[in-house]
Amino acid sequence: MPGLKSRLTAAGYGLGWSVLCRVPEAWSAAAFQRGADLAWRRQGPRVRVLEGNLRRVLGPDAPGAQLRAVSRAAMRSYARYWLEVFRLPVMDRDDMIDRTDVEGEIDTLFAHLAAGRGVVAALPHMGNWDQAGAWVVVKGAGSFSTVMERLEPEDLYERFVGFRESLGMEVLPATGGDSPFGVLARRLRAGKLVALPCDRDVTGRGIEVDFFGEQALMMAGPAALAIQTGAALMPVTLWYVGDRWGIHIHEEIPVPADGDRSSKTVAMTQRVAAAFERGIREHPSDWHMLQPVFLSDLDPERLARARERNGRSGNGGPPAGDSAAGP
Repeated sequence: MPGLKSRLTAAGYGLGWSVLCRVPEAWSAAAFQRGADLAWRRQGPRVRVLEGNLRRVLGPDAPGAQLRAVSRAAMRSYARYWLEVFRLPVMDRDDMIDRTDVEGEIDTLFAHLAAGRGVVAALPHMGNWDQAGAWVVVKGAGSFSTVMERLEPEDLYERFVGFRESLGMEVLPATGGDSPFGVLARRLRAGKLVALPCDRDVTGRGIEVDFFGEQALMMAGPAALAIQTGAALMPVTLWYVGDRWGIHIHEEIPVPADGDRSSKTVAMTQRVAAAFERGIREHPSDWHMLQPVFLSDLDPERLARARERNGRSGNGGPPAGDSAAGP
């Protein structure tokens, strides 16, 4: 049975989807910004983790005032993401397209799909990836697939799945069903699009990469899927500018010609990390990373246990990606 906290969380999400779609957007935006500012001023554990991550982005010599300003902007950006989650079902799709600025290899991405070649979009927790997903569906990519962890209570999970399916996503459960890696591989071989946030490890089996000058763990799934299926691996970074959304489609990361599968996965994941670095440096306040990413911030005993446990699991393939419900 779900606990009181889970039931209250579910009630809060239900209230958001039922109420925030009906009140004036300016009212709800002001309320969410005040909530973000309050959380920022309280300096709770998640805000402190956020500032620790942003310290790596800004560099050790960045003044404290700069770090605090960026972290406050990041909390506001994160609040905006959640407000948009609740309002996306009623957003005018034409207006959303008009307010989306796209850079980079978008034509290449659509060309791959048109030719029947699958694409793995690897994303950090930036901007609004739900909005980016809705945009790419409206622009002609068709439904795409992603992975989501099971939430408690079950009706909250079903509401979130329903929300994302309404935007054009196929949502695969991280647990309790077929291996998501296997399903995603089949979709990619059929020439479909797969989108996976992967800038933090949630399994203990992530790939160690150099990230802003330190070692961090990232999910191996996007690179492993590209190697397995021949799909194009294309990092994507996202941001906000005023009332607009930004999307940058980075160039394809090719499979290295030499090395075994493991070394190829490591090399490709490192290149994904480099693309994320570029996007995050340009828009640090839109990186919604309120969880530990860097090895020096992780509990070494817990990490070792997770790696030992998952090393024995034999679950049919590398973890597909970060299956968190939100960014």
